[in-house]
Amino acid sequence: MSADPPDNSGHRARLRQRLLEGDPDALLDHELIEYLLALTIPRKDTKPLAKTLLKEFDGLAGLLAADPEAIQRIEGIKDTQVAALKIVYVSVLRLLQGRVREKPVLANWQALLDYLRADMAPHVIERVRVLHLNSRNLLIRDELMNEGSIDEAPIYARQVIARALHLGSAALILVHNHPSGDPSPSRADIDVTRKIIEAGKPLGIGVHDHIIIGSEGHTSLRAKGLM
Repeated sequence: MSADPPDNSGHRARLRQRLLEGDPDALLDHELIEYLLALTIPRKDTKPLAKTLLKEFDGLAGLLAADPEAIQRIEGIKDTQVAALKIVYVSVLRLLQGRVREKPVLANWQALLDYLRADMAPHVIERVRVLHLNSRNLLIRDELMNEGSIDEAPIYARQVIARALHLGSAALILVHNHPSGDPSPSRADIDVTRKIIEAGKPLGIGVHDHIIIGSEGHTSLRAKGLM
């Protein structure tokens, strides 16, 4: 006869109690994922699976931002567990994006950086996004323009400006990530920024900044005097 499955109710109750006490540091990263998985996998010790996921995706941020198909390749993970992880990630991004929308972006710069780091730093391929602002510098659209490879994603001045005209944007903030972790701008990053600035000038479309996000931090081309 096979043994009965382990009863982890006591351990889960202790995790739940620590979580509900309100201290954001009450649970370790693996305990957060362990408890989240436990909600979708009854009567099973989910700690080993949680540790495997964190190791495979290099930590909490990498796991939550990972491609769903990549997560599902881990043994023991199905659609339900992937959805549980993704709903946490989407909720965090929506919270951070909501803070960006509350005020003019230029007066709310730290909130913008917090949102961009959460959304872009963990990704293993380059992604280019454009933030469209109105004449009051309020965010009217946040769009992913292109995705590329581990070291390149195309961005075209004509494409960016055409979209800005369609949306009636008064100004833009360009953003892309460097999966290497180093946010230092390349010559190509500087050149394409200047092309977009020149293309937007006669149309009354400004470019406030080009921000490069990496796991090691961020770089503002405007702050560096490169635009």
